[in-house]
Formats: sequence, structure tokens, C-alpha cells
Amino acid sequence: MTRVALVYLVFAGLAVWLIIELISLKLFEAEKWNERAVHHSRSGSIVEAKRGDILDVTGYKLAISVPIYRLYMDLLAEGLTDEVFNDNIDSLAICLSHFFGDKSSSQYKRDLVRARQRGSRYYLINPRRISYTDLKKIREFPIFRRGRNRGGFIPEEFIRREKPFGSLAARTIGKLYGESSMGGMVGLERAYDERLRGVSGSSGLKRISGSWVSEIIVPPVDGYDLVTTIDIGVQDVAEHALRDQLKRHNASHGVAVLMEVHTGDIKAIVNLHRSRPGIYIEDYFNYAIGESVEPGSTFKLAAMLAAFEDNAFSLNDSIDTGNGSYQFYDRTMRDSRIGGWGRLRVSEVFEYSSNIGISKLIVDSYQSNPRRFVDKLYSMGLNEPLGIEIKGEGTPLIKYPGDNSWSGVTLPWMSIGYEVQMTPLQILSLYNAVANDGVMVKPRFVKGYSRHGSMVEQVNPEVLNSSIASASTIKKVQELLKGVVERGTARNLRNTAFPVAGKTGTAQVAKGASGYQDGGIEYRASFAGYFPADNPKYSCIVMVSAPSNNVYYGNVVAGTVFREIADRVYANDLENIDVFVSSKDKEYVNGVYPYAKGGPKDELTIVLDRLGFPYYKRGNVDKWISTLASDSGVVFRPLSITEELAPSVIGMGAKDAVAVLENIGFNVILHGFGRVVYQSVKPGTPFRQGNDIVLQLQ
Repeated sequence: MTRVALVYLVFAGLAVWLIIELISLKLFEAEKWNERAVHHSRSGSIVEAKRGDILDVTGYKLAISVPIYRLYMDLLAEGLTDEVFNDNIDSLAICLSHFFGDKSSSQYKRDLVRARQRGSRYYLINPRRISYTDLKKIREFPIFRRGRNRGGFIPEEFIRREKPFGSLAARTIGKLYGESSMGGMVGLERAYDERLRGVSGSSGLKRISGSWVSEIIVPPVDGYDLVTTIDIGVQDVAEHALRDQLKRHNASHGVAVLMEVHTGDIKAIVNLHRSRPGIYIEDYFNYAIGESVEPGSTFKLAAMLAAFEDNAFSLNDSIDTGNGSYQFYDRTMRDSRIGGWGRLRVSEVFEYSSNIGISKLIVDSYQSNPRRFVDKLYSMGLNEPLGIEIKGEGTPLIKYPGDNSWSGVTLPWMSIGYEVQMTPLQILSLYNAVANDGVMVKPRFVKGYSRHGSMVEQVNPEVLNSSIASASTIKKVQELLKGVVERGTARNLRNTAFPVAGKTGTAQVAKGASGYQDGGIEYRASFAGYFPADNPKYSCIVMVSAPSNNVYYGNVVAGTVFREIADRVYANDLENIDVFVSSKDKEYVNGVYPYAKGGPKDELTIVLDRLGFPYYKRGNVDKWISTLASDSGVVFRPLSITEELAPSVIGMGAKDAVAVLENIGFNVILHGFGRVVYQSVKPGTPFRQGNDIVLQLQ
């Protein structure tokens, strides 16, 4: 019992001692130990979240974040002894000179030696920023291959925002204030910056075995991917069509916007500005959203809507437009036709775009009460911005009787699109509402937010005005817009495959600050409309400012672009492909079926089924295929895609090839147009994430 009691007393004493030590550590020695902990850890730093990608409606990446690097060197690193430095500095200098090409090897050596003598711990080797692929090459240079502690190699990472499709929709996609952490400057990057940027985390450094080791304390939450309504294929068509026309007419700048009628989805939006003769750039100003202009004759639609709602006149009424000129107070209005149009029916007044006819109709109907006319325009919402998320929307201007700027000539000139101001997108929204049987929807640029390829939140279409006019009025103006193309100023846009409805505009613009007479006159050619006219699916506006080759009419300058966009969009729409297929199209030369590009199996299957072309599969065909034309049909061959070996994209179109390669980690560089005929990394070759691959197309 004595021995047991002794053991008990010893352990009891130890327990009491431990309790006393714990109390002392908590209450009296905490400050001392906290100070010592500081010497074994360093304060945390911010860990930036990955900024979300911006995607087109089919999933192609319009804006992505890629890492780039700037090279520094710790010339007093612990493991970088004099022996190691002196034995390898010549080889390192030669490698740096060959890689950067800005200095000789002797200069690199001299600079590095001097920096080591000065005791530089963070010496900038070269200010140029390099890609991850280049960084992997540099890691293998002498000394650098020893790492940070033993070789002093310090790559500093930055994140750069890139647009894989170059200038396509560049202004609307937007850009950042320098580095991605600074947020969006313009466009979608700014409008949805909070969703894209995510939530930053934090990290700290701990001293472990004599080395500082980084550890994540609070993990970052990456930003959402932004799924836009833009279709990059349609965007490409619209940009090429507009750029060609701007060059042809040596114009100042131009706009083209394509909208889906029922949803308001913006499928393409082009803003091109002349930077120098023959060169037009996208990333200058978003004219479609931000430029409020006098719309000219495209505004006549609004005047007719107001008048029909008030039963001011009917389509079969007539009016004398005279000999081509008419005096309203102290100003003379003229029609484009020399000698005038004489007496016209109301429908003809609109179809021939008679300025005098429209103005006389409106003045006769509203001269005693112009407020009634303007109130009708306001009831349609034409005096209010659309409220789109992209910053910088121009404010519409529609004068009201009693304003300081209202005069006796305001009403007639307002009726033909002068003394009012609207942006191209606001004008398009009006035409889209007519195509949509009177329902005005808000232009939508974003369909939703996604993570890891799955949609996590939808952005629903928004109705701005459920009825801009009665059903009978909408039917009347729809017939007027069809008549413009069938019999009026846009007869050159008639299409045998599908009907088009719309209105031309040729506005005179004062050149310079001195006004029309002293500064001269420029023109703004426009066309706004929709197609197919009988069952509208898309609306579109094209506006070309200051064409300077003596051709400035809306049907020729802007209408030509509209037609090219409409033709390409309609032909590429799988739901409408039957319209373009005839029995003659199915007579094949020498019994060999036409060549089809490789790509997504499902899409190609739909096209061939609609065209009636036979096809069959060879092997285990999955999502992506290559094709072969034979005398019995189109052959589908399996296209193997893994994350370790480079696939073959020979024969694919550019969009599909980029999608396949970027999804497995390649950085794609394109040369030429058409289908892929050469790839720099041979199929079946191992690769690493971030490797470059050059594709030649023709």
C-alpha cells in the first residue's frame, strides 16, 4: 500500500504541475510565445481567385485568363555558391541571350555578376512577360534548373486576359484595368465584374526545416463563367460583311446588330471604326450602345405607329407630295426623287420614303395638338433607355412641346427622324417589337452563369413593354415594312428564299461644329428590319456613318450588309435548311458525295439528315469525328481525344479544332481560313498543359 500511495502521489504531483504550466502559458506567457511564433511564420498574402471565362452561346471561349510570367533571380540564394555561379554563369548568359534576343551573352553575364556583387535578392532578368510554355523552357537553363533555393530562380506570375477569337465582339466583351485583379473597364467584363472575379482567399508562409513554405489559409472561390447570347459564327459573318462594306465606301465607322426576335438575345454586335485608311478596328467605341444619333427615315416607323393608333389616317388614304420640295415655316423639306412623287397613297408614302408625304400626314393630324403625337411615342417607351447592363448606353432624346428647343418645324422634322436622337440598339428594339407582334423585349447579352460546364443560374428574357401598339396597328406597319422591300426603296433586298421586311434610312448629318451650311454635310446610311417577314426569327440593324465614295443610300450601303448577314444566318439555321435544298442539289458528280468537315457528330448528323445525304459509321464513333467522302456516302470515323496525347484535327473547321484542342489544354495559334490542313504537333504526340500548337487553314 505504501508503494501504491507513493506512485499515486507522484502522478498527482505531475498533474498539478501540468495544470499550473497550462495556466501560466495561457495567462502570463502568451505574449512571449506569440512573438516567437512570428519568427517562424510570415503574414498572409492574398490568393487571387480565378476570373471566370466569357463564353459564346455554344460554349466557345470569348475571353479567358492565362498565366504569364516575369523572371527574377535571387543572386544570394542559400544554395547558390560562388562555385556553382561561376561554373554556370557563361552557359546561363548564352541561353538568356538566345531566348530574349535583346542583349549579347557577354552583357547578360556582366549584368548578373554586377547584381550579385551588389547583393541583389530580387533582380529583374528581363522585363518581357513570357508564357507558361516559355517558362518551362527557361526552367531548364543552367543554374535555374536548381530551383529557387539552390539556383535563385523566381518566376513572378501575372494573369492576362486574352480573347481567343481576336477582335470579334471585342468592344462588347470588354477589357480590364490592366491586370485581372483590378476589375473590368468596359463591356461585359465591367458589367458582370462581381460575378466574374470570384472571392479571393489568403495564404501564409511557415518555417519548416529551415525553409519558408507557402500554405493556403482561406481557399479562393473562382468566379462564374459568363454564358453570353453571342454566336461567334454569326459574329464572324457580321463583322466580315460590315468591314468589307466600310472599306468599299471609305466610311468613318459602322454598326451591325443581330437580335433574336422573341428573346431579345443579341447574336452578333459589331462596332468598327476607321483607325487609318482601309483599316477598321473593333475595340474603339461601342457605337451600337453608346452613340445617340438622329435616326433619319428609320424613325418613320415610330411616326406611323403613333398615327395609326390614333386612327389619324388609313393605308388607302392619299396625299399630294408635290414636286419634291415643300416649305414648313422658314425651312424647306425635300424628297430624294427629283421632281417629286406627286399624289401617293399612305402605303406608298412609306414604301418610297417620301419625307414630304410623312411630314404632311403628321402635321395635318397633330398640328393643333402635337402633345398627343409625342405622348404616343412616349407610351411606346422610346424616350427611355433600355436599361441594359453594359455601361454607357446613350440617352434617347424626343422633344416635348413646351421645351425650349421646340419650334414650329420640330413636328414635321421629328416625323422623319430629325430633332430626335436614339442609339442603333434602341432603334432595333423598336423594329424587333414590331416583328414580335408588339412585345418589346430588353436586349439580352447574357443567358446565365456556369461552373465547370454546368449552368448554375439562368438570366431570363425581360419584357419592357407588353404592347407598344394595338394588334391592328402592328399588322398595318408589318405590311408597310414588307412593302418597302417588295415595292419600295429596298427592292434590291428582295429574296426568293425567304421574305424580308424593313426600312431604309439616309440621314444628313452636319459635318463639323458650324452646322449644315458652313461645315458641310455627311450622310448616315442605315437599314433596320427582320426576317423571315412572315414568321420573324431575327431582327437586324446596320448603320454606316460618313460613306465618302459618292454612294450613301441606305438600301445600297447598309442594306447590302443586312442581306449578307440574313442570307448566311438563314442558310446556317438547321431549322430552315430544307428551303435551300432542291432535287438538283442531290445530283452528285460521278456518284461521289460532297466533302464534309470533321467536327461534332450530332451537328453533322442533323445537317446530312436534312440534306438527304447518306452516311455511315466506321468504328466506335463518339462525340467528335473525322469524315471521308466516298461513292456510297459520307463516312464517319472515330476521333480519339485524350488529355495525354495530341489528337488529329486535320480536316476540321477552325471553331471545332480550337474547341477540341483548348479543352484538353493546348494554346492554339491559327493561320489562314477554311479547314485545318496542318498541325504543328503531330497526332499521338505527348504534350503538357499550355503547349502551343499552330494550325494552318486553307
